Amino acid sequence: MKKTDVVVIGGGYAGVMAANRLTQRDDVAVTVVNPRPVFVPRLRLHQLVGGTHDAVVDYREVLAAGVRLVVDSATRIDPAGRRVTLFDGGTIGYDYLIYAVGSGSAGPRVPGADEFAYPIATLEAARRLRSVLEDKPSTAAVTVVGGGPTGIETAAELAEQGRIVTLICGGVLGPYLHPRARRTARRYLAELGVNALEGPGTSVTAVTRDAVELGDGRTMLSQVTIWTAGFGVPDLADRSGLRTDAAGRLLTDETLTSADDDRIVAAGDSSAPSGLPFRMSAYAAGCLGAHAADTVLKRLAAEQPKPIDLSFSAMCISFGRRAGIFQIAHKNDTAMRLYFTGRAGKRLKELSCAFSVKHLVTEARKPGSHSWPKDGKHRPQLLRSHRGNTSAPVG
Repeated sequence: MKKTDVVVIGGGYAGVMAANRLTQRDDVAVTVVNPRPVFVPRLRLHQLVGGTHDAVVDYREVLAAGVRLVVDSATRIDPAGRRVTLFDGGTIGYDYLIYAVGSGSAGPRVPGADEFAYPIATLEAARRLRSVLEDKPSTAAVTVVGGGPTGIETAAELAEQGRIVTLICGGVLGPYLHPRARRTARRYLAELGVNALEGPGTSVTAVTRDAVELGDGRTMLSQVTIWTAGFGVPDLADRSGLRTDAAGRLLTDETLTSADDDRIVAAGDSSAPSGLPFRMSAYAAGCLGAHAADTVLKRLAAEQPKPIDLSFSAMCISFGRRAGIFQIAHKNDTAMRLYFTGRAGKRLKELSCAFSVKHLVTEARKPGSHSWPKDGKHRPQLLRSHRGNTSAPVG
């Protein structure tokens, strides 16, 4: 029996979910291309920096037994020849390709940041930062740049261990949070000893070996500067001649199919359906990965793929090992007044981290089982509004 070859580029939440779901059909051969031999639960990287988790899971635990893993990096996609070129010089052919290369930190456009600041968005970066911190005394001034979830969690994790931490938000702390939850977040950080700097003057204008300079003219002593601000994706799609949005995400229609090639489907942080990407999260990545697989499976069955339908229910932030905020959300991914705090918030956050991996394990054992909350209302409204505000069609 001739099998349909599907190559998944990227072995994160989206890529693993897609690969596992594709094994519903015996006539599909699935290959995952990933640069490292272990799965990285990125929700744990701040814990790796703090030394409370190793942030790795064996692929044998999360990847379906029939999926082939190639440990290498994709350097180019040839849509016409349906081939992927690898860093080691080899190539892999495909009938369908799922583009799930994930995301990382954007290259800081601030003088000195590339040289003196430490990113945290990858396993290798987090390990390097952990090593740097181990070589510094606990009295060393640590500065975390970025007031989003990663910045908050990293600052809290280190402060809980007795580190002297300043969190520079570059705006408001936890912009996603409801204002009431944000007040709680400020209190938790203060209790941990974190000096959180908010406001328009707190944008970082320069980083030096031992300081951070702010837009309002202040200079903050910093013996270790951690950069969590910004968002970036690999430029593989752009280098391969595929259309992307301004951030480099692959442009797709609402079925997650590339605007350039119906044999290429995208998922996760590196996808931009209709030019309106979903919020970066492990939850969204898993759901998009499942939908990308469904789009391929529909085409193999000669059926019309469905548009993505995804609603959000919550967002959560940990404050060290003893407290957390679990922010309940409307289906359109905006915060409600309702949120859980303290140990309850922390338990819910921990459950979210655990389930982000457990869903992959379940899908590996029972492909096709993963489901998620649907909306059917807000996404179509957003698309109509977007199309009404632009004359340039996507796709």
